[in-house]
Amino acid sequence: MPALWTRDALLQATGGRMVGTVGASIGSVSIDSRDLGPDALFVAIKGDRFDGHDFVAQALANGAAAALVSEGRGEQDGCIVVPDALEGLRDLARAARARSKALVVGVTGSVGKTTTKEAIRTVLEAAGPTHASIKSFNNHWGVPLMLARMPAEAQFGVFEMGMNAAREIAPLSQLVRPHIAVITNVAAAHLENLGSLEAIAAAKAEIFEGLEPGGTAVLNADHPQIELLLEAARKAGVQRVITYGFTEGCDWRILEADLQAEGSTATLEHAGERISLHLNTPGRHMVVNAVAALIVADLAGMGREAAVAALASFGAQPGRGQRLLLGDPERPLLLIDESYNANTASMTAALDVFAAQPAPGGRKLLVLGDMRELGAQSAALHASLAEPVLRSGAERIYLVGPEMAALATTLGAGRVACHTQTAAEMGMIVLNDLASGDAVMIKGSNGVGLAGVVEKIRGHFHQK
Repeated sequence: MPALWTRDALLQATGGRMVGTVGASIGSVSIDSRDLGPDALFVAIKGDRFDGHDFVAQALANGAAAALVSEGRGEQDGCIVVPDALEGLRDLARAARARSKALVVGVTGSVGKTTTKEAIRTVLEAAGPTHASIKSFNNHWGVPLMLARMPAEAQFGVFEMGMNAAREIAPLSQLVRPHIAVITNVAAAHLENLGSLEAIAAAKAEIFEGLEPGGTAVLNADHPQIELLLEAARKAGVQRVITYGFTEGCDWRILEADLQAEGSTATLEHAGERISLHLNTPGRHMVVNAVAALIVADLAGMGREAAVAALASFGAQPGRGQRLLLGDPERPLLLIDESYNANTASMTAALDVFAAQPAPGGRKLLVLGDMRELGAQSAALHASLAEPVLRSGAERIYLVGPEMAALATTLGAGRVACHTQTAAEMGMIVLNDLASGDAVMIKGSNGVGLAGVVEKIRGHFHQK
């Protein structure tokens, strides 16, 4: 396999200067001194909690071929020095994009970014070498890091872009320069910073600012802000827009969806043709995400049958609806892990999926954590979850975080088994109440820390 970067290409891309001896080839790029791939370039960026310059010596001792550092910080044998390491990473990202002949897809949206990105990756991998963002590396350092890791020989690149405020998507899109820009939806997320759904839509529409000339916008139409996105695309000079969803008049319309406990089937209509789709994961929202991937495959020139077949193997990711059967095979515990993120749209969708889940032993439990960054509307939006919570059929409801007080009040004390302020307090409480045969779903914003509760349960009920 060819090197990801040669030393000369690295120096040319970043304009850096060498200190001492630097490896002749780079096989990977990392910002974590503890997690280095072969012949790694360690990039010493400064984060909210740590400064990578404090770990340069450790990275080199752990086998890094070189370290990219800021001027005057951590310079030693094996370093490449640039004015600013994060900007040096962006320079490397620009060089990776400039040399690439791949079809590049950018994905953003309030809900479903990572799942849609993974569905697109799954489909495109069936057509050729595909490079995609890992986890949710979608911010000001995650996007350039993922670009810098893109092999020159990749045929497809898929990049997720996220934001917390206005004018954060635009520079990411200008780095990625997608040929296809997917917006999964607009929903009540980051209201604290943006103030309104209209402002959220405008922030998502910034992805058009990096769209390559002649590129295509792929837009979910199942939300009231679709007209704002269509107008933003027109103003940005986007020449081709494709819409999808359940909404009448979509270019790719979902006519019907049959949502079973362990999967979904759907019938789509496009250009007068009916298409049958089967997914190995339940949920109306999962069908919508999969249709976005099918559209991208179509734009990539991939055969329809091959794309549909690839999607049949697609499943939910950890923290985003993954279903786990744990413990006794005859009477397992069903754990649905939705611990990574939450807003009203994703919470309602997950609760509707949970409503369709039969518990192996008949008892259903919910652990719900705060939906963060909702600003002044937080209490009302948390309280609005009462109806889908009751519709889910859960008989034991556990709430975590101060914002969940509004839901607790709306549900009433008799319906809430326990309400704690932190996930750490909740872990053993839930674990002590679970039994083989139960079904439990855990969902909340990532910062609440419910992934720790998931790990406690997985550790206690060994995976089947």
